[in-house]
Amino acid sequence: MNDRVNSSDFSTTGVPASSLGVVLQRGGEELILKKALDRFTIRPATDFPSQQLSQVTWGIWQRSIPQAKLELFTVAPTQLEEAMAQARAARNVAFASHVYTIKDNPGTFVYLNDQITIQFASEVDAATINSISTAFSLAPNKFVLDIPNTFVFLVSKQATENPIKITNQLQGLKEVLAAEPNILVQTESHYKPRDSLYAQQWYLNHNGGNQLIVGSHISVEQAWDVTRGVRSVVVAVVDDSFDLNHPDFQGSGKVVAPRDLKQKDFLPLPGENETSHGTACAGIALAEENGTGIVGVAPGCALMPIRSTGFLDDESIEEIFNWAIEKGASVISCSWGAAAVYFPLSLRQKAAIARAATKGRNGKGCVIVFAAGNANRPVNGTINEQNWPENILKGNVDWLSGFSVHPDIMAIAASTSLNKKAAYSNWGASISLCAPSNNAPPGMSFQEKGYVFTQPAIATSLTGLGMFTTDQLGTAGYDTGNFTSNFGGTSSATPVVAGVAALVLSANPDLTAQQVKRILQETADKIVDSDPDPQLGLRAGTYDGDGHSQWFGYGKVNAARAVQAALQLRGVTSTATKQVTGKNNTQLAIPDNEKQGIKSAIAISESGTVKDIQIAVNITHDYLGDLEIYLIAPNNQQVLLQNRTLGRSTKLQIIYTVRSHPILKQLLSVSTQGRWQLWIIDYALQDVGRLNNWELTLGI
Repeated sequence: MNDRVNSSDFSTTGVPASSLGVVLQRGGEELILKKALDRFTIRPATDFPSQQLSQVTWGIWQRSIPQAKLELFTVAPTQLEEAMAQARAARNVAFASHVYTIKDNPGTFVYLNDQITIQFASEVDAATINSISTAFSLAPNKFVLDIPNTFVFLVSKQATENPIKITNQLQGLKEVLAAEPNILVQTESHYKPRDSLYAQQWYLNHNGGNQLIVGSHISVEQAWDVTRGVRSVVVAVVDDSFDLNHPDFQGSGKVVAPRDLKQKDFLPLPGENETSHGTACAGIALAEENGTGIVGVAPGCALMPIRSTGFLDDESIEEIFNWAIEKGASVISCSWGAAAVYFPLSLRQKAAIARAATKGRNGKGCVIVFAAGNANRPVNGTINEQNWPENILKGNVDWLSGFSVHPDIMAIAASTSLNKKAAYSNWGASISLCAPSNNAPPGMSFQEKGYVFTQPAIATSLTGLGMFTTDQLGTAGYDTGNFTSNFGGTSSATPVVAGVAALVLSANPDLTAQQVKRILQETADKIVDSDPDPQLGLRAGTYDGDGHSQWFGYGKVNAARAVQAALQLRGVTSTATKQVTGKNNTQLAIPDNEKQGIKSAIAISESGTVKDIQIAVNITHDYLGDLEIYLIAPNNQQVLLQNRTLGRSTKLQIIYTVRSHPILKQLLSVSTQGRWQLWIIDYALQDVGRLNNWELTLGI
C-alpha cells in the first residue's frame, strides 16, 4: 500500500501554471515579479568561508544575507542560468535561487528564504494540514500568534519547487485562506517626510557622511513610524519673535494662541531689522510636513509662539508661563537665559515655573525645557577666570543659571554631529539631557559689552555640522533665503528635545510631565566623549554610578526609544466609569476595486474623553482578503483595524478591542463627541460584498 501524498492529490483553482513563478502573494495582494538578470543567491550546505566565496568561478560574491543564510552573487546577464547551474552542481551548495524585482519597483530586490506561512480555513483539521504540508514537502515550524489556524512551515530539501511556486499552488486549495513566502527585502530607513530639504537635517536621521558619525542623530524616523505628532499636543516656543508667514508654519490648526508680550498684542512677528532666533527654534521643533522646505521633530503638533518682553523680571516670567498654562501648552521650550554670570531665580519666577510644571495640562504638568547655555561653564559652580578682554571676569568666578537648576525643568546641553561635546555647551550636575547641535567657540552676551568669547581662546579647529532650520523669509534673518544652515548652540538642542517630548505625549497623552522627563532620561543614548575639553582641559564625558554625565546629562535624546517607552505605559489608563454605544444598521455595498471605499458614520453626542473603545463589525464579502478597514475618530485621526489578511473568508463578524488590537490605544484620550466613521476599501477586482452593520462602544 502506498500512503505517499502528492500535491496533485489536492484540486487547485489558484494562479495559472504559467504564472506560478512570477506572482507573489503578499498581504492579500498579488504582486508581479521579474527575475533579476544579473544576480542570484545560494545557500551553502556546509561552512563556506568568505575567502572561498570570493574565489568561485560561477559569479562575483557580493555579500551575505545572514537572516536567510544566503550568499549573494552577481554575473553578466547572459551568464545567469549557466552560473546558477554551476552553483547547484557544487558539492557545498544546498540550492541556488533567482533574485526577483517587483514590477514598477525595479530597485527593490526580493530574496527567497525557506519559510512559508499558511492560514488554513477554520474547519481544516490537523490531519488535513499534515497531509497538505507533506504533499508540498513542507516541515512544520511554529504557530503564528493572533491569527487563527495559521502556521509557518519550512520548505524541505525534498521540495522540487521554490517557495513562490509552492505558495501560489497552495493559494488555490479550498482548505487554504492565504499562503505567503517569507521574502527578504532590503530594509528601507523608517518613515521619511517628502519635504525637499529634509536630507540636510542630519540631526533627525542620517546614514553617515562627511563629519557625521553613526548614531549622532536622534533616531526620529523610527519614532515617526508610530506618530509624527498630533495637533492636540501644543508646544509653546518662547523666544524673541517668529516669522509666522513662513510656509513651514502653515497648516490647519498649526499655530495656536500666539502672543507678543513685548508689543502687548497677538502677532509675535520680527521687526524690520531684527534677526528672528525664535523662527529657527520653532522650525527645529515643529516645522510642518508639507512637501517643501524642512520638517520639525514633531511636525504634526501645534505651535504656540510666545514673544518674550526681552527681560527676565518677575512679571515677564509669570506672563510667559501663565499664558502657556491658560492656553493649553503641553511643552514649553525656552532657548534663552539671563545675560548674567550668576542668576538665581526669584521666588515668583520659581513659583511660575513650578506652577506650569505641576498645574499645567489639566494637572498633568507642562514639560519644560531650557537651554543650558553656551559659555562652556558650569550651570552651578566656580571657575578661575583669566585673560578675558578688559578683565570682564577675573579670578574665582561663581556661575549659576537659575533656570537650569530649577528642579521642574530639563536643562539641555549640546552634542555634535560627531557625538562629542559641543565646545560651548554648559555643563554640570543639573544637566538632564543633550541633543544634537553645531560646534563653535564658547561665548556669552553681556548687556553692555555684547557677545564675548569666553577664555582661554580655543587653538584647535572645531569640527561638526550646523543645524539646518527655518529662517526669516527673503533677505532678513541669518542667511539670504528662507532657511539657515548653521544655526546652533544649546538654543537649537533645546527645541529638539521639546519636539521629542511632544512626540512622547502624542503617543501617550496621559503621561505627567515628570513621567515624560523620566522617559526621556531613561531612554537616552549614553554617548561618551573621553577627550579633554579643548578650552578648559576638563574631562566629564563619561557617566557616574547613577548614569549621569556632567556634559551630557543622562545622555543624548533618542526619539524612537522614548516613543516606544511612552506606548508601553499606555496600558496604565484610567478606568472608564460610563459606556456610550452607537450603532449603524444601514447596509452599504462595498464598491469593487475602488480606493475611495465607503464610509459609515455613527454620531456620539456625549462629551468626554475615550478611556476604552470597541468596534463590532458585520461584513459579508466574496473574498475578505481584498479589504482594509479603518476607524476614523472625530478629530480625523484614523486607525487601521483590519489589513488584508483574511484571505478567502466570506463572513466577518468581529469585535475589535484595545486588548486585541493595541493600535486602538492611539485613540485613547481623544474626545468622544462627534462623528465616528468606519471606512472600508476594496483593493482588488472581481469580488464584491457589503457592510451589514457596525457598532461603536466608548468607555468614558
